[in-house]
Amino acid sequence: MREKVTEEVKAAMKAGDKSRLTTLRLIQAAIKDRDIANRGTGKDAASDDEILQLLAKMVKQREESAKAFEDGNRPELAANERAEIVIIRDFMPTQMDAAATEAAIRAVIAETGAAGVKDMGKVMAGLREKFAGQMDFGKASGLVKGLLG
Repeated sequence: MREKVTEEVKAAMKAGDKSRLTTLRLIQAAIKDRDIANRGTGKDAASDDEILQLLAKMVKQREESAKAFEDGNRPELAANERAEIVIIRDFMPTQMDAAATEAAIRAVIAETGAAGVKDMGKVMAGLREKFAGQMDFGKASGLVKGLLG
């Protein structure tokens, strides 16, 4: 994953694509920050799964910012945020559709033996472990609650 980001940075520099380069450097900085935080706790450098979680968090932050900019009548800033989301998503696996998400949730519920809403934490932890970057966990939590309730 790191190598892919580095290669993309080089390509963006050669192409002179400043907006893409800026976003790629933000990704590199976030990965480096995670590495430093891990080193402080005695862990190894960020794994690909951790990087995927980091990218998902970056996408969520930008979606929230874009919505805030739209609400504040600043469409040009919202467009910038959405452009960054597209670049970040290039590094993430494709998002699961609704049917695949529901099937994955049902499988994790069966694996964990979840019986009710009180087991929702176990199910969500299992989903995050297996499907980091592949599903919107905000929407998934609503589905989990519906299936367990």
